[in-house]
Amino acid sequence: MKITVIGTGYVGLVSGACLADVGNDVLCLDLDAEKIRILEAGGMPIHEPGLLDIVRANVAAGRLRFTTDVERAVAHGTIQFIAVGTPPDEDGSADLQYVLAAARNIGRHMTDYKVVVDKSTVPVGTGDQVRQAIAAALAARGADVPYAVVSNPEFLKEGAAIDDFMRPDRIVVGADDERAIQLMRALYAPFQRNHERLVVMDIRSAELTKYAANAMLATRISFMNELANLAEKLGADIEMVRQGIGADPRIGYHFLYPGCGYGGSCFPKDVQALRRTARDAAGVELRVLAAVEAANEAQKHVLIRKIQARFGADLAGRRFALWGLAFKPNTDDMREAPSRYLIADLLAAGASVVAHDPVAMDEARRIHGAEPRLAYAATPQEALAGADALVIVTEWKVFRSPDFAAMKQALRQPVVFDGRNLYDPGEMRARGFEYLPIGRAQG
Repeated sequence: MKITVIGTGYVGLVSGACLADVGNDVLCLDLDAEKIRILEAGGMPIHEPGLLDIVRANVAAGRLRFTTDVERAVAHGTIQFIAVGTPPDEDGSADLQYVLAAARNIGRHMTDYKVVVDKSTVPVGTGDQVRQAIAAALAARGADVPYAVVSNPEFLKEGAAIDDFMRPDRIVVGADDERAIQLMRALYAPFQRNHERLVVMDIRSAELTKYAANAMLATRISFMNELANLAEKLGADIEMVRQGIGADPRIGYHFLYPGCGYGGSCFPKDVQALRRTARDAAGVELRVLAAVEAANEAQKHVLIRKIQARFGADLAGRRFALWGLAFKPNTDDMREAPSRYLIADLLAAGASVVAHDPVAMDEARRIHGAEPRLAYAATPQEALAGADALVIVTEWKVFRSPDFAAMKQALRQPVVFDGRNLYDPGEMRARGFEYLPIGRAQG
C-alpha cells in the first residue's frame, strides 16, 4: 500500500519506518530540509532504540523515502498520515496550525481519493476542522475529489516505540467512511495477526480516547507521588504500599512508581490541553486533572526541598552530581523533564552541578547553553568526584547497580538523594550512605 507520512518527528518517523517494515511503500514529508538531509544521509534526528536500523534497512530496500516536495507527497499515498507537532499555546490549548496547514496542502494538491489520518494528538473536534480545511482548499480550486478523515491516535512510549507499534495493545480508528475503515483494517492487518486489536469508533471518541489515556496515566503518577509524600510524614514505606495495592487486579502495578514528577512531550501537554478543551468546548472544569497538574508541578521541586533541608537554603559553594537529564530512560527528550527544574533550583540557590546522562547531554547543552556552574561528565563516576551529594533524577539501567564503594570514595560526603527509588534503604545505610529516597525510610 502507498502511504504518505507528513512530519518526520517522533511519531511520524516511527510510524513511517514500521509501516515500511511490513512491506508498504512509504514516503515521509517534512518541510525541514535539514532534517530530510540528515535522514537521506543515513542519520537520525531523534534518539529511539532500534529506529535507526529499521530506517536504514527500509531505505536500502526502497520502501522508505523522504522528501520536502508537498505535491509529490500528496500524490504518493492513498493514505495520508498527519503526524506533525501540536505544541501547547500559552493558554495550554493545543496549537493546530501545523495540522491544518497539512490538511490544506492535501486539499490543494489531491487528484484522487485520499484517507487523511490524524496521527497527531489533537483536541476533540479537530477531525471536523481538518475536513473543513480540505473542503475549503478543494473549493478554491473548483475541484470535487472524494476523501475521508480518520482519527488514529498513537500510543507509543518513548524508548519502546518500535515494540509498541509492532505489537500494539490496541489500534484505535475513528471513522465514519466504510471505505476508509476497510483500508485502515488492511493497513493494520500485519500488526494484529494474533488477535483483533482494532477498535473502530466515531472520530470524536477516538480523539478523546488518546487524551483520556494519557490523563489517566498522569493521574496514577501524581496520586502515587502524593501518597509517597504522605508516607514519609507517617513513617510508612511507599514501596510496601505500592506492592500492596498493585496486587489488586483492579489496580495493577503499572504507573505506580513514585518519583520526582512526570515530564516529556505528552503527559504535561495533554493534561493541559484536555482541561482547556473541557473549559472551552463544554464549560466544564476537570477538577481531578487540575489537582494532577498541581501535584506534578509541586513534585518537580521535591528534590530541592530535600536537598535544602539537609544542606540549608544557601547552597553557594556546594557541588552536586546529577545522574539523569532525560525525562525518562531510553530517550534524549528533555521536554518538561524534572532535571530542568532541579538544575534551575540548584543554580538559583547558588550550587554548581555536574551532570551525566547516557544520551541527553547534547540536548542539555542546547537547552541550558553556556552556564558556568553547570558541567557535564563523560561517565557517572566522573560526575561524583568531589560532589557534596549525588542526586538521581532518571532511572537509567546503568545507574541501578553502580560500584557503591567507588561512589562513596568519590563523594565528598556519602549522601544520595534518589528521585527514582533505585536502591534499598537498608542496604544503602549498611554501606555507610545517608540515603534520601521518595516516600521511604530516610537516613
